[in-house]
Amino acid sequence: MNIDTTKPFAVFGATGSQGGAVIDALLDEGRSVRALVRNATSQRAQALAARGVEVRPADATEPESVVAALQDVAGFFFMTTPAGPDGVEGETAQGVALATAAVAAGVPHVVFSSVGGADRDSGVPHFESKRRVEEYLQRQDIPTTFVRPVFFMENFLSRGISVEAGTIVVRKPYPDGIPVQMIAARDIGIVAARALVDGGLPGGELEIAGDELTGSQIARALHERTGLPARYDALPLEAVGAESDAAAMFRWFSELPAYQADFDRTRALDPDVLSFRGWLDAMDWQPPQPH
Repeated sequence: MNIDTTKPFAVFGATGSQGGAVIDALLDEGRSVRALVRNATSQRAQALAARGVEVRPADATEPESVVAALQDVAGFFFMTTPAGPDGVEGETAQGVALATAAVAAGVPHVVFSSVGGADRDSGVPHFESKRRVEEYLQRQDIPTTFVRPVFFMENFLSRGISVEAGTIVVRKPYPDGIPVQMIAARDIGIVAARALVDGGLPGGELEIAGDELTGSQIARALHERTGLPARYDALPLEAVGAESDAAAMFRWFSELPAYQADFDRTRALDPDVLSFRGWLDAMDWQPPQPH
């Protein structure tokens, strides 16, 4: 597909981790970027404007604002989350609204960041909600590329790691010995930006990952980073609520094959894709305060 790269690429969720990573990658290539944000006067939005990004207000609950913001763009990146009171149903509704706006605005190409396994009947609620967005896009008359990232390395920033009696303890609700594929948000942005600039990817879809580690291997990487002893303790699914969305995901992890990323194609698009150990260094990761 021939893309007019003199026009800006629109990025929804521009102040979040994925959208921000896409913007970083596009700016690194010298591309023009239009950030679609809910609040164009926020500190994060203004920080983007200071970097030369065009900032436009757009709210998925107000479709006309998205259509207006998508006029005359080279391509459109968006992702969805199940946050908020409507959960996964709200996520699908958000994705459908954004896709509908892209069609109405005549966007030449959409890149949707979904999730690894969305196309394989995972049964995980927040995977299935993204799959419904994929299916809606497939029914529209608009060229679309699906980038399907696996487990985010950034998930280790917020929970699941503690320091107890001088030992780093990693706790997740799946057995040790199960390799889990993972990816840094930075690398999602690089692959998505490549798909935008190139007008798509071969096959129109790609499951991406940068590493694959068991719980004990994750602990070993943390030991290598810090010098502290580290171990992995598997939690029961009940720790996240046996019938919860999170439990469904971790149960799916344990029933191999789960994620099925194409490491070779990921690396071809992103030669410096981060391993988990490389991500720790890039983030200058430090252990949390001891309990």
